[in-house]
Amino acid sequence: MAQHAAGLNGRRMMSLPSLMLLAAAGALFVAALAHFACIAVGPRAYRLMGAGDSAARAAERGERGPHVAAFVVGSALLVVASYALSGAGWLPGLPLLRWVLGGVSLVLLARAFLFPLLRSHFPGNTDRFWWVSSTICLVLGGLLLFGAMPLWRVG
Repeated sequence: MAQHAAGLNGRRMMSLPSLMLLAAAGALFVAALAHFACIAVGPRAYRLMGAGDSAARAAERGERGPHVAAFVVGSALLVVASYALSGAGWLPGLPLLRWVLGGVSLVLLARAFLFPLLRSHFPGNTDRFWWVSSTICLVLGGLLLFGAMPLWRVG
């Protein structure tokens, strides 16, 4: 999993792919916290995150939909963060590690590049939401993809 090289003074240094997976795990954790914050703070947080007035108004009316969506996305982000930590060698090996990291990276990259086609299906989301979230998906997808590449090497 994690690859280390000897550094200055004999200390171990992590490889670039492991550092990429650690950076992805940290960013995924922060993104999960942002989704959970929407649940705790309520409509104001949904608006701040750019989820749109429809989600914020639904939360104001006491509907569960926005909270359920935020919880599911936040939980999924924590799971992927755990897989990134596993790939970096900070957690024990998780099942289907390279498949999960590879699959999630492709989904994130697809989400980043296909957002112009997705926008019409989610008309309540703001332009800021689409640009910021697509940029985050691009960065996270790239970090996971390049960080997980050594896991696919055979022999």
